[in-house]
Amino acid sequence: MASTNKIFISFALRDVSLRDLLVKQINNEKTPYSFVDMPVKQSWDPAWKEDCRSKIKGCDGVIALITKNIVRADGQQWELRCAYDDRVPVLLLYGNSEKLPNKIPPPIDDKNIIDWTLPNIKTFLGRL
Repeated sequence: MASTNKIFISFALRDVSLRDLLVKQINNEKTPYSFVDMPVKQSWDPAWKEDCRSKIKGCDGVIALITKNIVRADGQQWELRCAYDDRVPVLLLYGNSEKLPNKIPPPIDDKNIIDWTLPNIKTFLGRL
């Protein structure tokens, strides 16, 4: 297991309640991870982008909650681009049961999104 034990949670601003649910679910399992995110999404601001990249680089992995809101979530798209550019392991989870749009934006348009289940999360965390 990595020494920093930090997980960055990427989510669309409209999905903040899903982020809260994920953190609660993982904390209930008493995992040794702490969570980091960027609750204010200012993807137009170079300082925000720099801070975001720095936070992601300091994490062992990224868990991204993917919903229909990803299409307009420039901040979340930037977070994921940073993670992939810096080769930080990423777990893409379906954030809810709503159907995703036909056209998923880069950087996840060619990636696998898996079901949000505790076993899938534990498997990801166990590989870090």
